[in-house]
Amino acid sequence: MSKSNIKRYFQFFLIILAAGAIYPVIYLRTNYQVTILEVFNLSQIKLNNLYSMLGMAYVIGYIPSGLIADKISAKKLIAISLLGTSLCGFWFAQVPSENSVSIIFFLWGIFSVFTFWSAHMKIVKMLARANEEGRFFGILDGGRGVVEAIMASIGLAIFAKILGTSEVMADKQSALVSVIYLYSAIVMLAAILIFIFVDDDKKLAEMAENSGERGEDEKFHIKDIGKLLKNKYVYLMGGIIFMGYAVFWTVYYIGGFLQTNIGIDAVTVGKITVIILWMRPVGGFIGGFLADKIGRPLTISIALCGAAVMLLISALMPVSSMNLFPIIVVILGIFLYMIRGTYWSLLGLSKIEIAMMGTAIGLISFIGYLPDIVLPQLNSYLWVTFGDQGGYNAYFIVSAVFGLLGIAILAYYNMLNKKEKA
Repeated sequence: MSKSNIKRYFQFFLIILAAGAIYPVIYLRTNYQVTILEVFNLSQIKLNNLYSMLGMAYVIGYIPSGLIADKISAKKLIAISLLGTSLCGFWFAQVPSENSVSIIFFLWGIFSVFTFWSAHMKIVKMLARANEEGRFFGILDGGRGVVEAIMASIGLAIFAKILGTSEVMADKQSALVSVIYLYSAIVMLAAILIFIFVDDDKKLAEMAENSGERGEDEKFHIKDIGKLLKNKYVYLMGGIIFMGYAVFWTVYYIGGFLQTNIGIDAVTVGKITVIILWMRPVGGFIGGFLADKIGRPLTISIALCGAAVMLLISALMPVSSMNLFPIIVVILGIFLYMIRGTYWSLLGLSKIEIAMMGTAIGLISFIGYLPDIVLPQLNSYLWVTFGDQGGYNAYFIVSAVFGLLGIAILAYYNMLNKKEKA
């Protein structure tokens, strides 16, 4: 392996580390939803509102994140993002007031999207060769899944050791706070490594040129946005990611579903959700491999279909089949992470100029990640209408419908792409 490839893969590894480390502290609800509600004295609706606020910060930040990623060094943006997220995590560990928690969530939204999202996606696109995009984006999601799963495994071990079988609130708080400190420290470490070892955009572009790939020698101009807005693939990709991400969002509710609907205890639920996190590399790698073998649109369609089937089974199967639910949700996790790991690989099919790649990612993300705002409010309605248990079941059914809509958009995208190639 050449020296330049070793350097390229090492930088790719650091981006994976950053992408894997930045979100677990923000989405602690994945493993500890019920404990968070108890420790921070929040209702399910209040927690949903916090994630809606987070979603609003995301949506506000996506398009500007693309613009600044085309203007400012992506490496510096990523380092700032990790540092800010880490400091907010240390603040969150103090179990502050509800108003302070709201500020923390809004800041998390800024640091994890506005200064991070398009910057990290752009670097991956620049590091990947033309014939590697499917696997690079699959490995990005699978690799960040490994990071998240390792963090979650260590965090759960600490959580279980401190909490044990205790039902005392002080023990629950101590266990949760320890996990928050751990996650925040790892994010801080990632910030330092990115700042030291990752090249700036100019050097990455030179690396691409020296390998025979197209470099980023074109300059981005605001007037070029008009050309981007006329690209129909941008909107189709936005729609595909919207539906796929809406289905993926169910991963944040699996733990609550198992604890509330099926009656499994908190520590066991934590173990199951950690196993699901370990399915992220499995789903990401399978998705990336299939995307390069049978085509990206077909791979994403298979993943959406599989996830929809598992969600319907989870919602409709009687609770008496208690022992089957852990198996079903783990299989669901594989399909969810296949979706998440492959939908961005469509970038290479979408006829977007490299000089506008950051802006395009921002615009697509603005459309695709609207579920961050919509779903918490939809879920609050479902919970009020159907109660705690019925709310989970209704949400899973609605999510399955989103999956079927995503398959329809993918079919049109694929047809259009093949027609233009012909």
